[in-house]
Amino acid sequence: MALNIPGLVSLSVFFTLTLATGIWASWKSKKDQQNRNPTEMAIVGGRNINVFIGLFTATATWVGGAYINGTAEIVYLPSKGLLWVQAPVGFALSLVIGGFFFVNPMRSKNYVTVMDPLQETYGNVMGSLLFIPPLLGEVFWFAAILASLGATIRVILDIGGSLAIIVSACTVILYTLLGGLYSVAYTDVIQLVFITLSLWVCIPFALVNSATESIYYTATHQSYQDPWIGKIEKQYLGRWLDDFFYLVLGSIPWQTYFQRVLSAASPGQARLISYLSGLGCFLMAIPSVLIGAVAASTDWNQTTYGLPSPLERGESAMILPLVLHYLCPAYISIAGLGAIAAAAMSSADSALLSAGSMFAHNIYRKILRKKATEMEVLWAMRISMLVFGSGAAGLAFYSSSVYDLWFLSGELVYALLFPQLCCALFAPSTNTYGSAAGFFVGLLLRLLAGEPALSIPPIICYPACSLVNRTYSQLFPFKTFTVLLTLGTILAVSYLAVLLFQRNLLPLRWDV
Repeated sequence: MALNIPGLVSLSVFFTLTLATGIWASWKSKKDQQNRNPTEMAIVGGRNINVFIGLFTATATWVGGAYINGTAEIVYLPSKGLLWVQAPVGFALSLVIGGFFFVNPMRSKNYVTVMDPLQETYGNVMGSLLFIPPLLGEVFWFAAILASLGATIRVILDIGGSLAIIVSACTVILYTLLGGLYSVAYTDVIQLVFITLSLWVCIPFALVNSATESIYYTATHQSYQDPWIGKIEKQYLGRWLDDFFYLVLGSIPWQTYFQRVLSAASPGQARLISYLSGLGCFLMAIPSVLIGAVAASTDWNQTTYGLPSPLERGESAMILPLVLHYLCPAYISIAGLGAIAAAAMSSADSALLSAGSMFAHNIYRKILRKKATEMEVLWAMRISMLVFGSGAAGLAFYSSSVYDLWFLSGELVYALLFPQLCCALFAPSTNTYGSAAGFFVGLLLRLLAGEPALSIPPIICYPACSLVNRTYSQLFPFKTFTVLLTLGTILAVSYLAVLLFQRNLLPLRWDV
């Protein structure tokens, strides 16, 4: 395949437009910065982001490259299908629950990051421990996004994925460094518009391609593979529910989410942004579902891709760019590439800003340099973003392992951070003893459950644990079980510690 010159030009225009928007937003943030806290401007936009911009940036944060690519892949896989596409409903419910329960206590106290209530309740030492899982999650997420974008560009443009990774990382780092949340929010508007228009332009061409059978027929009938509607077998119901709760509840305790709602002008606007972005996430999954269905309904032997199929070649993760490239005209597939690039960058900048914000505000300002000036904290944030972004770009060259590490980090955030955040906001009587006990119980239980993707065998085999092809598979909802045990441990140990000191069963001088 020859180098796709029009595609390269189109992508260059998109990157230039995104960078220009980010630089303009940076200028706007400096203009609005007069008489405002510069650090707060960078992290939460001076709490001056309107509902329209807030809706776009909150939706674009979740509708990333993994979201649109992963949704299409799951619909395409014969072993999964539409019934296993949980992210659209899961993220939508997560944003609704976040808006209903979490936004008000966070926004009314003018917190800056998700770590603030944890440090306020449990102290700086415990806050430092709780900072590690989300930091790793954000860095691995950024790396996974870059790796996915590199692989996509390699498919459509036939240029080295490493070049795409480097250019994308440099672009994202530059405009995020310059303008903070303002740059991220305004570029998200451009990126979400690109995603929506580009994917919907491609879908009619993919649906009417002569190699593709009617997706209405193949939804319930065997054609080139099993029906794409999918099914949930009884023995997998526990895993399905576990993954669903993980998406709904595990998506809440992330700085990327709270950075959006904490930037709103009022708690009411913050809740509205959360609710509407939930609806936006759900609607943005529709194009990916249709593309996955088209892929499952295609005789690939009638295309220039040929046989074996993407599934047999192990390229199902690339099914969305493959459909765009082989089932759409060349000039249309270029539009689809713009959608994928936009989706990748809209999530990458959010991850980078999130990691830098938490480090500068919660670690540098509150622990390392308590007397730091605002400008010093701002520079600490910029330098940390440069370090985290460069590290993530380096990790992106190890794409498969990065995805696995990101997934495990996300599960650790669910197991460790969600119960801690719930207790800090809704059970203020809990203390550092309970928090520390809950942290180590949750960490131990999650690691002992094993991780097949990283070849970590389980020490604890929960009910319905099975060995398939020399790999253990946990069918019990162990992630949610771990969250409940962590929550119970925090509450029980906190109560026990208070009881022991109040009744003088332990001397007060032992209370650290």
